[in-house]
Amino acid sequence: MPYPVPKSVSQEAQAILAAPVVRPTYPALGDTEDWLAHIRAADESILAVIPPVSEALNEDIRDVGGVQVFVHRSPSVREGGPVCLTMHPGGLINMGGEVCRRLGALSALSMEMEVWSVDYRMPPLYPFPAGWDDAVAVYRHLVERRDPKDVFVSGVSAGGNLAAATLLRATDESLPMPAALYLGTPQLDLTESGDSFQVNAHADRALASLEQVNLLYAAGHDLAHPYLSPLFGDVDDFPPTLLSTGTRDLFLSNTVRMHRKLRESGVRAELLVFEAMPHAGFSGATPEDIELSLEVIQFVAAHRS
Repeated sequence: MPYPVPKSVSQEAQAILAAPVVRPTYPALGDTEDWLAHIRAADESILAVIPPVSEALNEDIRDVGGVQVFVHRSPSVREGGPVCLTMHPGGLINMGGEVCRRLGALSALSMEMEVWSVDYRMPPLYPFPAGWDDAVAVYRHLVERRDPKDVFVSGVSAGGNLAAATLLRATDESLPMPAALYLGTPQLDLTESGDSFQVNAHADRALASLEQVNLLYAAGHDLAHPYLSPLFGDVDDFPPTLLSTGTRDLFLSNTVRMHRKLRESGVRAELLVFEAMPHAGFSGATPEDIELSLEVIQFVAAHRS
């Protein structure tokens, strides 16, 4: 039974909440070809609604130690200045390649800085730790060549998992921290232990349990290990962090628990919770999504050197 649409959000958000919901089904864990077909179909549906890369952007596709990275700058942004390293969403299995490229370009249009989007490897062909290794390799490359005070790290959903896991490993390897971190409705707990995994299981129109996907990604590793579920890691050395979620977000518990953990560790952490917002926002074009985007831009601006 669908949840009532609240009148407390914009009309645009109300229309999205009222739309029919289709829940995905996933292949069997060992069926590689079916997984690849599932991922291709999902990416094709996403590409149908994401605009192509603007010709106004400066674009560079780089090989960083064997990892493909899409680098975008708007014409007003100088090369070599502050950079945002971003990990794309997609449940740790999809939204790579052209989707990653387009998402990075959209971020560069909204943020007045260079954006590096990591096209990390993913299952079923490349399960953990492949994608995480890729993210760490690009982060290490950046902080060895740029002032860490000019490096920002961000990730939404699965990207939030890799962003946080990258900083955990950076701590373990004594790499410097970036200027700041943004985690948007992050996938921080692959064990799905939080309250919202039950309470919002049907309220979130954008996402359902990813248990099958998490097992595919982990490839037999312990789902509770901090490198897979950063919520359970040592965050004492994390930089100032902004987290965002919504009251209908399946990952609401991930976000609020990480916020409390950061605060208890003495890390400056801000939490944004939006009314009735499902996982990863409404559509990107509602007043609520625009407000969230502006909050992120202001947060980054406040931590630029």
